[in-house]
Amino acid sequence: PRGIEVLAPGAQSSVQELPGRLGMWEVGVPPSGPMDARSHRNANRMVGNPPDTAALELTLTGPTLRFLCPARVALAGAAMRLTLDGVAVPGPVVDVPAGGVLAIGGIEGAGQRAYLAVAGGLAAPEVLGSRATFALGGFGGHATGTLRTGDLLPLADGPVGPPAAPEPADLTNDWTLSVVYGPHGAPDFFMDADIATLFSATYEVHYNSDRTGVRLIGPAPQWARPDGGEAGLHPSNLHDNAYAVGAIDFTGDMPILLGPDGPSLGGFVCPGVVAADDLWKLGQLRPGDRVRFQPAERPDPVAGPAYQRAGSPVVWQGGEGVAVTYRRQGDANLLIEYGPMRLDIALRLRVHLLAQAIRAAGLPVIDLTPGIRSLQVHHDPARLSRESLIAELQRIEARLPDAATARVPSRIVHLPLSWNDPQAELAMRKYQELVRPDAPWCPSNVEFIRRINGLPDEAAVQRTILDARYLVLGLGDVYLGAPVATPVDPRHRLVTTKYNPARTWTPENAVGIGGAYMCIYGMEGPGGYQLFGRTIQVWNTWNRTGAFADRPWLLDHFDQIRFHLVSPAELAEARAAFPHGGYPVRIEETVLDWAAEAAAQPRAEIAAFEATRQAAFDAERARWREKGLDTFTAPETTAAADTALPPGCTGVESPVPGSLWRYLAEPGARVAAGDVVAIVESMKMEIAVTSPVAGRLHSVTASPGRVVRAGEVLAVIDAD
Repeated sequence: PRGIEVLAPGAQSSVQELPGRLGMWEVGVPPSGPMDARSHRNANRMVGNPPDTAALELTLTGPTLRFLCPARVALAGAAMRLTLDGVAVPGPVVDVPAGGVLAIGGIEGAGQRAYLAVAGGLAAPEVLGSRATFALGGFGGHATGTLRTGDLLPLADGPVGPPAAPEPADLTNDWTLSVVYGPHGAPDFFMDADIATLFSATYEVHYNSDRTGVRLIGPAPQWARPDGGEAGLHPSNLHDNAYAVGAIDFTGDMPILLGPDGPSLGGFVCPGVVAADDLWKLGQLRPGDRVRFQPAERPDPVAGPAYQRAGSPVVWQGGEGVAVTYRRQGDANLLIEYGPMRLDIALRLRVHLLAQAIRAAGLPVIDLTPGIRSLQVHHDPARLSRESLIAELQRIEARLPDAATARVPSRIVHLPLSWNDPQAELAMRKYQELVRPDAPWCPSNVEFIRRINGLPDEAAVQRTILDARYLVLGLGDVYLGAPVATPVDPRHRLVTTKYNPARTWTPENAVGIGGAYMCIYGMEGPGGYQLFGRTIQVWNTWNRTGAFADRPWLLDHFDQIRFHLVSPAELAEARAAFPHGGYPVRIEETVLDWAAEAAAQPRAEIAAFEATRQAAFDAERARWREKGLDTFTAPETTAAADTALPPGCTGVESPVPGSLWRYLAEPGARVAAGDVVAIVESMKMEIAVTSPVAGRLHSVTASPGRVVRAGEVLAVIDAD
């Protein structure tokens, strides 16, 4: 067959193509595609492929591949050592004979990713409109994620022309990124000094960075607000809105550069978005690199406070009756916000009417993604300029009907809930061990929810959640059809802050509260909501059965979710059966008449509930300040001290920077060469640290939870 056999997969190798998976941001499907699009195009250029052809993205270390037919390949991006049948070859273009084994080693020098293109391309099926791999979601690429040993990569017969010169893509360990200021800035979210710091400070790339986002270590903002109000206790919290790829997302006090596998919706402020021409650099940022931001000058309208050459996040303000603000989000997105910064379901209905009107007008947009009180318009600037888009939207805005009288289709969806599920507890425990030991919401998120809402006991938390009808206001909050929802009855609106910084791991379909919102996590990944349980799947890529007969996602905007309790064992059975149509979910068709709902609400009881909640909220914030828990600074890593090895002993070194999770062997134990001695968490992966020799484990040199550097000795082996 015409293909490539994977003998060894490398650390994280995947098939990617350009432009990725577009048009599904509204339901939480990220674009994916190459994290360094420039190097991806360069690899294709060197073998004569069209620049958007599917190729392999290689992270940290490359794969070992046996070619079943002759092929010409090219490697671009970070430099990796190439050997063909055991003999070093210079590259970047290599002609591989049939039966030849191409081994791609680790990175030599700067950078984090390389791209291997094959003349004619790689053959892979389109899933949801693209061949790009979304590894966290388990779809795209050649199969269901990253390469595995034994995989077969079929080759395509795409057009091949003459090779073309690559674009410049210089790699370094000291990066400067151009940033479009906005959508959130000073003085409404940040202090002027915070924006000055953003454009003058040097940040360090954190070890827990991957395709979802590049975490940065640097100065914490001073913040313009004491908190996020109903959106959460921390001033970085806001009512969920759509993100842009490349956004500088402050998850609490830690900034994260959102990558092509990042979430579509979230409730954190973003003071800038990496300019389109510099987005490729995100794929080459490696742990320990230094990053500085510079303002990208754009000829955009200025309709709000500006910062020097950076311009203003706000490009238009207006509206009659309901205030409207247009905020820029990088070079290809506009964020439209309605009303004041508070939870108001009537504003979400207006967002719904605006999205319908834009679709009816036939504007050439890529995605329309609603948030709580906002709508993101993703457009191609080459087809529709920012100025033209603003003018079109202003005309549409003037003709919108009154949202107060809107009635929309709705369904009541009854879902099982495993209260404080063991997997949710594991996420809390890993967070406290590996990310923030002093987190005030750990070890029990449920207890934290009780305390910050002034409820008498944890049973009251459970009753409140079970009594609520959670109205779905957005999808894809944490990927793949994940709902962001709030109780229809304000007396059921428990308010919490989000994790600061965010978790690096959350189990699939964990359920939590952040601000005044409930979310069901659509898949494993990072997250910030306070967890109280776990439920069944809300996304089903492969099976069109039962509740997923027509599409991969379960829920619609304006559905209403009701929970009922099941045991962890019962949930496990339901989760095994539901994707195959074997677990029935009760769904009731109805209509949401918000005007009628709002008129029937008992205002006095609501006011009393909110007063109690606010008092508890204020008390928790005061407690944090008293104990110094209101800010978080990532622990600084220091150069590893030289470990003096006893005679005849060999050190076991960490291959990557990261956080030591645990040791798998104790001093005195026998180990063989290649045995796993420790696990280091790095780049959202669990990296095995293996012994280079056989012998007895003499001693260990670090404790779990400690940040370690690449090359640091973690254990000492008394070699045989």
